[in-house]
Amino acid sequence: MNLTITPARLAGTVAPPPSKSQAHRYLIAAALAGEGAAVHNLADSQDIQATRRCMSELKTFCNHLPQLDCGESGSTLRFLIPLALALRGGGVFTGQGRLMDRPQTPYFQLFDEKGIRYRQENGVLTVEGRLTPGVYRLPGNISSQFVTGLLYALPLLDGDSEIILTTALESRSYVDMTLEALGAFGVEVLWSGENILSIPGGQKYVPAEVRVEADWSQAAFWLAANCLGSEIILKDLNSGSTQGDRAVSRCAQMLSKPGNLEISLSDCPDLGPPLAAMAAVRQGGTRLVNAARLRIKESDRLAAITAVLNAMGAEVEEFPDSLSIRGKDGLAGGCTVDCRNDHRIAMMAAAAATRCREPVTLLGAECVAKSYPDFWKHYRLLGGIAHEYLGE
Repeated sequence: MNLTITPARLAGTVAPPPSKSQAHRYLIAAALAGEGAAVHNLADSQDIQATRRCMSELKTFCNHLPQLDCGESGSTLRFLIPLALALRGGGVFTGQGRLMDRPQTPYFQLFDEKGIRYRQENGVLTVEGRLTPGVYRLPGNISSQFVTGLLYALPLLDGDSEIILTTALESRSYVDMTLEALGAFGVEVLWSGENILSIPGGQKYVPAEVRVEADWSQAAFWLAANCLGSEIILKDLNSGSTQGDRAVSRCAQMLSKPGNLEISLSDCPDLGPPLAAMAAVRQGGTRLVNAARLRIKESDRLAAITAVLNAMGAEVEEFPDSLSIRGKDGLAGGCTVDCRNDHRIAMMAAAAATRCREPVTLLGAECVAKSYPDFWKHYRLLGGIAHEYLGE
């Protein structure tokens, strides 16, 4: 689906969708707890469908390795690799888009050490073997998803384990969210110092009822529109949430004031696109740093942000692990941009288009369904003008 957006400021009240990050974590724990567990306030995004589908397959016991289609969900893939080993002795993982190109090196290094077999070819990852209790050393500066995957699986083993982080942990808030979900379903994990997680073995997930919070990472795009002149009221957000992307509220306040800024994305990489949109239309320069991991998302987001915003008239310069953005009074628009099959790039472009002088056409705008299926519905309800593009 291609959409042409006619620039218009947005106004009204909207409730962001339920947190995708929290929903993944609750759904996995609930499936492991079994009967009596319930997760309320779920959104039926493509990523959440992938986790539900794969957990159903993992819990269906049979004599062959489970076939796990993770769609385009990096969380589903990385969270479930250790669980497949713990529950079923392995699994066959497939995906779509760029998913199977995302690096799994931290797992592969552990598997070499633990004697677990794996092979990855033609977009298919097969892992076979059994996790054993013990020490698991992981770098903390790659992705917290590897830590989370082990945190779900290791409590199920028959002995105690430790996760030792060999480098400083980035995206620590995502690990905190995992620990919160585990605790809600009766699983105990403790920090032993700054870089060691202690996991008692022989644990069982206990049924519980939980409710998924509204998603700060999706709210970020409405806050971006507000920074660019819209007047949107956001409801149902938990200001005390463990979601690391709640930092967008503080960043938006900083970006709404003139002057030069530097913002680190090490703990909140998903905020790169909305923060870039805010930085494009302000008084002052902005550097978004510690952002190398944005290159291995649904798109190379550093390249995509640069290409899309510059096409719209912004001044963005791309570096290996950062962006430098010179703020302007507004954007020219009058262009066609490719969303690159990346939901966050599409929503960034939609927010930035509210401050363009001429219409902007988005190619592949349906990609928002990955995380926010109702985004375009909400955009129009807030006064956004987005019509399907029927041109050549």
